[in-house]
Amino acid sequence: MDSEEGTQQPQLVLAHKLFRLTHPDVNDLDKVRLREEVLEAVLSNDMVPLYETLVTNGILSLDQKVLDSMRAKNCDELKKLDDKIADAEENLGESEVREAHLAKSLFYIRIGDKAGSLSTYLSEKALEQLKVTESKTVAVGQKMDLVFYTLQMGLFDLDFDLISKSIDKAKKLFEEGGDWERKNRLKVYEGLFCMSTRNFKKAADLFLDSISTFTTYELFPYDTFIFYTVLTSIITLDRVSLKQKVVDAPEILTVIGKIPYLSEFMNSLYECQYKSFFSSFAGLTEHIKLDRYLQPHFRYYMREVRTVVYSQFLESYKSVTIEAMAKAFGVSEDFIDLELSRFIAAGKLHCKIDKVAGVLETNRPDAKNALYQATIKQGDFLLNRIQKLSRVIDL
Repeated sequence: MDSEEGTQQPQLVLAHKLFRLTHPDVNDLDKVRLREEVLEAVLSNDMVPLYETLVTNGILSLDQKVLDSMRAKNCDELKKLDDKIADAEENLGESEVREAHLAKSLFYIRIGDKAGSLSTYLSEKALEQLKVTESKTVAVGQKMDLVFYTLQMGLFDLDFDLISKSIDKAKKLFEEGGDWERKNRLKVYEGLFCMSTRNFKKAADLFLDSISTFTTYELFPYDTFIFYTVLTSIITLDRVSLKQKVVDAPEILTVIGKIPYLSEFMNSLYECQYKSFFSSFAGLTEHIKLDRYLQPHFRYYMREVRTVVYSQFLESYKSVTIEAMAKAFGVSEDFIDLELSRFIAAGKLHCKIDKVAGVLETNRPDAKNALYQATIKQGDFLLNRIQKLSRVIDL
């Protein structure tokens, strides 16, 4: 892989800038800067298809001379690559042929060439060329690298179908062999896919497994990886696991202070400092909204975090006044009343509100009783099926 340690894949950096450029919460001054950076990236990589798409969508202005110049450069470079492939096939060995085809694949990935509609930036020609390169590849490790390139393309466009198929393909390749470094990198790719598709539990497990072996700098910096790990862990792990795997994890402690609000967010939840938790949570919401992988799940994540913190608070009480809970969270009684009524109605919290007395009464579900009721219900269902079957046999 071309990405060196600490270097994010340029196309993914560009994808994030494009996301922010079209985000309504980004101010106009930042958008001016982002537009300049996007244009610079497009021109430096001669990304003709993407340039045309951005012009069509009104994000960039058309400069015909610039467009013609980029097209000419691409034609020249493509001819050189084709000549290199032809020379390798005629005069050199299989390794050189593969490298020549790989160079052409990386060219298509760099310029974002595609044969599809303007609604997607996905490089169809790059995918075709990667398949050709794979046909010239024998080593499992090199085939895995091609899958990683495909995954990066899928992440650029958030093409979850392509990402899912590529992850499945990578797992099949690992059945043939493969080194641990690539296996660990695949965990991060799969974790990012799970997080982007709202499977936060699996994402947290995969991220936590990769903390000490993280080398996937082509996707994001280590700070961002820790940010995702903490966010997904908080809404999926119980308190004991959170303490062992996150709160006390040395890998997390070394960098969490660099990420605004994250340390206070995590520690205040574990230490039951609910006022501080809400304050830090408010600061984190901007980071979540401006993240292209998390933004589609912003409202869902907000609900899940609040479910966790309210459940944790109520766990300590059989009954508690609304006034006491509002004071603990630093909010008004009306806010708590409205919040909890929504969560109770949705089945997220096991309690009831006595509005007259101003008291919350918890009614935690009894696991043994629930299991007993489920067994009785399944037994009744089985007896009914047996009775129906006996009537059929008697006939």
